[in-house]
Amino acid sequence: MTAHVTRADEDADDLDVEEALALVKEPRDRTGGDHAPGGTGRPPRHHATDWTEARAIAERAPRHGARRTGHLTPEAVPLTSALGLTLAAPLTALTDLPSFDTSAMDGWAVSGPGPWGVREEGVLAGHAEHAPLTDGEAVRIATGARIPPDTTAVLRSEHGRTDDKGRLHVTAADRAPHTVSHGQDIRPRGQECRSGDQLLPVGTLVTPPVLGMAAAAGYDTLMAVPRPRAAVFVLGDELLGGGLPHDGLIRDALGPLLPPWLRALGAEVADVRRVGDDEEALHEAITGCDADVVVTTGGTAAGPVDHVHPTLRRIGAELLVDGVAVRPGHPMLLARTREDQYLVGLPGNPLAAVSGLLTLAEPLLRTLAARPAPEPYTLPLRDGVQGHPHDTRLVPVALRGDRALPLLYNGPAMLRGIAAADALAVVPPGGSGPGEEAELIDLPWASGGIGVCFT
Repeated sequence: MTAHVTRADEDADDLDVEEALALVKEPRDRTGGDHAPGGTGRPPRHHATDWTEARAIAERAPRHGARRTGHLTPEAVPLTSALGLTLAAPLTALTDLPSFDTSAMDGWAVSGPGPWGVREEGVLAGHAEHAPLTDGEAVRIATGARIPPDTTAVLRSEHGRTDDKGRLHVTAADRAPHTVSHGQDIRPRGQECRSGDQLLPVGTLVTPPVLGMAAAAGYDTLMAVPRPRAAVFVLGDELLGGGLPHDGLIRDALGPLLPPWLRALGAEVADVRRVGDDEEALHEAITGCDADVVVTTGGTAAGPVDHVHPTLRRIGAELLVDGVAVRPGHPMLLARTREDQYLVGLPGNPLAAVSGLLTLAEPLLRTLAARPAPEPYTLPLRDGVQGHPHDTRLVPVALRGDRALPLLYNGPAMLRGIAAADALAVVPPGGSGPGEEAELIDLPWASGGIGVCFT
């Protein structure tokens, strides 16, 4: 069941302090579970993992599985498909850049001192080498064209004029002629790099300028770490794919939200499907999936139709994180379902699912894709934020100059706040007062960073 309102599955943000603390203070029973003598069929409550530690576990999880490097196996990727990937081999120049002397400006290639006699035929970019110039000779040349042998300099178009006899002269500038120095406005061969020079190291994120650099250096493909393949299973019988909520049914918010967000985090979303409140259907979906990361929504707690834990036990998955001390999103989980596959179980409430996405899915996908971790930063909060007595809180904020403005509508079932947010503020247990510094987690479309991976 995708629990949008049930207390069993969600964060109990609206509970009083004693009830909220009870959710995280009951000890983990490592020997009981669903089949313990006298058991209730529900997994016992346990200590939740600290939020910072949960993120660290997710980040290093792939390094302890089948891939000791942590990331996926590099492959040769065409330039047209490499945007947002990470270089798995240094980008080394395959040629000198430029590969021949070229003109940096439109004008004339000149040889020796002026005035110069001008050849009739000009030199254009993309043409073979032109005949050498003789002393006192000039030829029209376009930007990027190959410099004729024995050229002294390039005279810019605005700095030259031809007389009635067709001879080229340097124009005056402030009553003095422009100077023509040796090599002026010529890009010499190898000015930017020589063949064999390392242009960019392993680990570089492939951005549009990197693609341009690679193309200029002679590459058609790049050796890069591919995007992790993700599958999204939206659980629940109560969800509608369209229209207005009615008769106890609600709109599915996570089906539209999660796939593009996962793409922004660098994943290739291979499958998005609805799975009803049926344990066999969930078992079939997970065991039949070959994605690197399976993301489920809802069903992570102990309600009568919460089937994620029983299914994970049934397939022998290794539970790495089972509940996180964060609000919203407390009942999130991370499991290794196979040596090379992981499952991120998100709560069913929308903002709680976003919390789980950034807590567990983001660092996991980042490691698989060999992406660098974002640099942490802080800003002072414009207003104070009430904290949970024991857990970290993630609160949507809008950036206003050098301060972060906490937004309203930040309950676990609400998306109104996050829809207007630039970032999430990490609020420690006990809360933060006005003006106190808070760590911020940028949202990809607001930061202008990994949003290159949306497509």
